[in-house]
Amino acid sequence: MGMTIAEKILARASKKELVKPGEIVIAKIDRTRIVDLQASKLYQYLKELSLEVWDPGRVVIILEHDAPPNSVASAQTYKDARIFAREYGIPHFYELGRHGICHQLFVEKGFARPGELVAAADSHTCTYGALNVASRGIGPQEMLYVLARGELWFRIPESIKFVLTGKLRPGVMSKDVILAIAGRYGTDVALYKSAEFLGDGVEEMSLSSRMTIANMGVEIGAKFALFEADQKTVDYVRKRTNEPFEPVKADPDAEYEAIYEIVLDDITPHVACPHDVSNSRGINQIEGIPVNQAFLGACTNSRFEDLEIAAQILKGHSINPDVRMIVTPGSQEIYLEALRAGLIETFIEAGCVVTNPSCGACGGGGMGILAPGERCISSSNRNFRGRMGSPEAEVYLASPATVAASAITGKITDPRNYIT
Repeated sequence: MGMTIAEKILARASKKELVKPGEIVIAKIDRTRIVDLQASKLYQYLKELSLEVWDPGRVVIILEHDAPPNSVASAQTYKDARIFAREYGIPHFYELGRHGICHQLFVEKGFARPGELVAAADSHTCTYGALNVASRGIGPQEMLYVLARGELWFRIPESIKFVLTGKLRPGVMSKDVILAIAGRYGTDVALYKSAEFLGDGVEEMSLSSRMTIANMGVEIGAKFALFEADQKTVDYVRKRTNEPFEPVKADPDAEYEAIYEIVLDDITPHVACPHDVSNSRGINQIEGIPVNQAFLGACTNSRFEDLEIAAQILKGHSINPDVRMIVTPGSQEIYLEALRAGLIETFIEAGCVVTNPSCGACGGGGMGILAPGERCISSSNRNFRGRMGSPEAEVYLASPATVAASAITGKITDPRNYIT
């Protein structure tokens, strides 16, 4: 019997020739990552229990959420993270000014390698599945165990497959694809399952576009969100690491619990309305709703191609007087690329606030907090009540193109009106 991508990776990591859904295995973790929010507690636990880190070279620590710190508590957390890295000899520590959003930086620095298993803090760790990595977010207790032992138990998940065919039309992005999936099938369609995204439609997508879909895999319940590693993937990773890696493909006779076909030509711009990602609708159903804030950023859509299409739409336009727009690049590398390409100048001329790389307004902790009754059109991944500040505020999720078009008009707007 054949195996899916997730089954093959978990079999390799648990030193088994064959694994089946429902089986419990103990798997070796290839790499892990800590973000600032957990650093203090994990450092404290390791000290209290007199534990050592199993392999410091396989641990990455990134400061990202409140960067720079916006409170004494945040400053203390960052201080603890620095002490943690120094005392435990963790070489891969990313300080302010040399950082980015953890999921973007983890990929840029070559830590996401095809065929590997990653378990790390933060639920959007599934992003690395775009590069053929079986990656999942874990909680603090599991994280402590991984740090100390370098392994973790897994229940082998059932697998489902999304077959993407055709090609996206101008003004439609991969964010619209995953929002359409969430709206059509619900946020539990992949609950505790491994979701694989295959088909000729994937071949047309950039790695950045695939990362957007994988990032939101957890929003449809997925344990893993996986793509095969094509030549684009292999070339990208080889430029960023000298370590060997082995991409994994599903066997032709692999078994899937369900298969869903998505025709990309039929996808239109989508927006997830408050307060759930599954409340996703085609833009023709909700166009015209006024917004107070537009946010372009987050680990979902803060890469160069996201900034580029937004800048193309904003070029020669001004942000609506009743709207403020926040632009937060995903990393210093992206920031520099956008700067050299003239995108930052376009944003500033349009009236945007351009910030340093960080999680920014996504969680409402560092900037962009919404007041009661306000609405934000956002390229981020969650729109739960209170996600960006007041529980009486509303967050609408959309593609970077839709965010930019809406910032110009002051209301939710079809970006295809600005695509020539």
